[in-house]
Amino acid sequence: MTRHIIRGMVVCLVATTIISCNKFTDLTPISEATNENAYTTAKEAEAALTGAYDALQQEYYVWDNIIFSDVISDNYYAGGDNPEIFAVDKLQIVPTNGRLFTNWGQLYGGIARANTVLEKVPGISDPQLDESGRRDQILGEAYFLRAFHYFNLVKLFGGVPLILVPVEASKTEEYIISKSTESQVYDQIIADLEQAVALLPDTFSDESSINKARATKGAANALLAKVHAQRPDRDYNRVLSYCDAVINSPANYQLLANFSELFDGAHYNNAESILEVQYVGAPEGNFGPQMLLPPSLSGDTWRKFVTPSHDLVNAFDSEADVVRKNSSILFEKVNWLDEFWGNRADSEVPFAYKWKNASGWASSNRQYLLRLGDIILLKAEALNELGRTAEAREILNQIRQRAKISPSEANSQSALRAAILKERRLELCQEAQRWDDLKRAGLAVDVMNELNEIDLRTNQPVDYNMTTEKLLLPMPQQELDRNGQLTQNPGY
Repeated sequence: MTRHIIRGMVVCLVATTIISCNKFTDLTPISEATNENAYTTAKEAEAALTGAYDALQQEYYVWDNIIFSDVISDNYYAGGDNPEIFAVDKLQIVPTNGRLFTNWGQLYGGIARANTVLEKVPGISDPQLDESGRRDQILGEAYFLRAFHYFNLVKLFGGVPLILVPVEASKTEEYIISKSTESQVYDQIIADLEQAVALLPDTFSDESSINKARATKGAANALLAKVHAQRPDRDYNRVLSYCDAVINSPANYQLLANFSELFDGAHYNNAESILEVQYVGAPEGNFGPQMLLPPSLSGDTWRKFVTPSHDLVNAFDSEADVVRKNSSILFEKVNWLDEFWGNRADSEVPFAYKWKNASGWASSNRQYLLRLGDIILLKAEALNELGRTAEAREILNQIRQRAKISPSEANSQSALRAAILKERRLELCQEAQRWDDLKRAGLAVDVMNELNEIDLRTNQPVDYNMTTEKLLLPMPQQELDRNGQLTQNPGY
């Protein structure tokens, strides 16, 4: 399958699936407003919020987040046949790579929708918004969504323009502003999330399909923990505090006893889930599984994307981690050549397997945006960095026990730090976490340059030529051309 065909399919599929999949409302989304009269009722406020949530179904959140976290790292090869994804895999990303501009546009599109809600909803005079406290909830959800998009932007690009008010299509000059610093972006994200925590409930109802579809207090606290861990001047006391707020939440988040149930397609909206997009299949389906799953499950024969690496497979095997490996990776013989697993037809190749059902481009399979397993491991990291290594090891071993592997005996801070990083890799592969983890640990450059991945076409190791400049992506060239105040990141 050529990249042009894939792009055409993706455009069509995204266009048809950007419809509200949130069961809490059947309202038609409103994504833009160009006059003051567009928002006058509670119903219109809900429609605007639905439009803001729809941004989570765009291509970035379907699978580009995996490409720019798992494929760019040591977890997966590009697979497929798209030169722009090969460039991500080989750390040869240039400003004209089209995926940069697509992701930039989609994330800022989500921000624009959240900004519209935050601007318009306070001025709506409708008693329905206040009688139940719904106005505050809507604003809390919008603050969360804006913070979530900016968090992804700042991790990808570093400092970016902060746009906090709606900009009408006829006034695009208002987008022509310079970058805020990375610290300023993080400060805004934290301010938004603190607002969200103050405004959001722990749960909206007794229905998990509602509570896992929408931003809650637990989601905001979970994201605050991740934000405080990821920002350069991290504060592990705050990370620990926000992790505990999630773990002790009245929403009663719990690890599932069986790891495989997280990804079998039959247990979504479970107790471990904090936030997930509510794909239900056609016409509101996830096209991502069709791109990744093997011929026996996808029904087609072209080369698939996001191929697990030798290094990832070896990491599972080194821990005798059968449960999570079998839930995350599926081996199958294929009729194409694979430069890492078999440079001949009929080779056995691994496939990314946390999605299980392709359903002809309209799967009900989901990717968790936030889940408790991640937060528990982040708590272990915080405890260890605060010198509370014995407590951290105990927390880590909760995750290892669930995976049915032997408990960690690491008894020094440095040894446990390495053990937690590895545990996050095995627990969270294909969940868009690995690159953030390597960067946070200060290991991305060393890990990529020390990889020994052999290209079977040449029998030579791949030279990833990782540098500190590559910790951030280049600013998209199209955006630089449009915005004369935007400057390129160093090294590009």
